[in-house]
Amino acid sequence: MGYRLSKIYTRTGDAGETGLADGRRVSKDHPRVEAMGEVDSLNSQIGLLLADLAEQEAIWPGLCELIEVLAPCQHRLFDLGGELAMPDYQALQSPEVERLEAAIDRWNEEVGPLENFILPGGSRLVAQAHVCRSLARSAERRCQQLNAVEPLRSVGLAYINRLSDLLFVAARLIAKRQQTNEVLWQAAEKQ
Repeated sequence: MGYRLSKIYTRTGDAGETGLADGRRVSKDHPRVEAMGEVDSLNSQIGLLLADLAEQEAIWPGLCELIEVLAPCQHRLFDLGGELAMPDYQALQSPEVERLEAAIDRWNEEVGPLENFILPGGSRLVAQAHVCRSLARSAERRCQQLNAVEPLRSVGLAYINRLSDLLFVAARLIAKRQQTNEVLWQAAEKQ
């Protein structure tokens, strides 16, 4: 990608439109822009999760593996954002989806089967992983909305879907490695 911003503000978006890399101008609430924004929000929250993991790594050395697996996800999300901004650009490849699946399988084996519904919480790290998971689902929905009107590559759709699964298992793994109890959902009492 040779395009770099040399000026941050252009004033061309003041009327509610933005430019795509292919030269098109679209409204800022266009499904493509919505998808790009959700992917960007997710990337920012993963950045926060990674910073929190790095701070806690000295206390809980088992968190290092999560950093190693999640850090590349920020770069791949940036690739996905590039694909959304430039419809002809192709960056994500299926081995990235397979990398996530391998981590999911490895981590899921360690945490064991899910026997109850769990809620975000237990520790800040667990809750932040769940924030990321829920944002991944939101980004996936926005990408699917775009896909309904302008077809996207299947690898990007698979990647964002698998990433939400990875983040769910990551939250459970963080709880296990921090020796923190997961917050179990309690049904309302019937009256």
